[in-house]
Amino acid sequence: MIRSRLSKRMEQKTKKNLALSILGIVLVVFLSFKFGIPLLVNLSLFLSGSQSKVETKIQSSSFIAPPVLDSFPEATTSASIIISGIASKKQTVNLYINYNLVDTVKAGDDGKFSFKQTIKPGENIIQAKSVVNEKESDFSNTIITAFKNAPPYLSLNSPTDGQSFSKDQNIASIKGATDTDAKVTINGFWAITDSNGNFSYSLPLQNGENKIRVEAIDIAGNKAIKEIKIIYSP
Repeated sequence: MIRSRLSKRMEQKTKKNLALSILGIVLVVFLSFKFGIPLLVNLSLFLSGSQSKVETKIQSSSFIAPPVLDSFPEATTSASIIISGIASKKQTVNLYINYNLVDTVKAGDDGKFSFKQTIKPGENIIQAKSVVNEKESDFSNTIITAFKNAPPYLSLNSPTDGQSFSKDQNIASIKGATDTDAKVTINGFWAITDSNGNFSYSLPLQNGENKIRVEAIDIAGNKAIKEIKIIYSP
């Protein structure tokens, strides 16, 4: 008897759920024909929240990728330089030198852009930012280059021009100083240079007149040259 009553209740509940499902389908079909699809779409948007507000919020907080600057020499002898890089297609790019906004361009269809700029003597810090709807990205990678168009400092402390060497003095100790970023050669051979720009080199002497050519080259390629002659008489 108990099983029979339970079976009847389950059967009634199933019939009720089926009837409600059919009624819901009929109602949806009726509304579709009566009021059209837009009503159902608007009802769906209302139940799920305002989609436009969500999209606007996502766009306003979206990440703007910074541009990427091409590599550049650490020093140059010309004040006029070309700075290039890549960003998103037709994106506006702001150029900063020493943290000051100096120029703006728009990237091409391929995302490439370039600036022609005149830099000041000494160190120049170059960066860029992408712009979307007047909102800037973070800074790009940083390029640091120095504009140097003057020869490096070069001092030859010893030996002196015309100095004489004799007997067991068959090696001359070449000593001097230059800029800290310069490299020095003595008759084409690299000299030892410390962090303060002091250099030294031991030069074997030949019998008679010995010409010594000291050449300092900085990171921009500027050169300073000193030449002397010394005499060796065994």
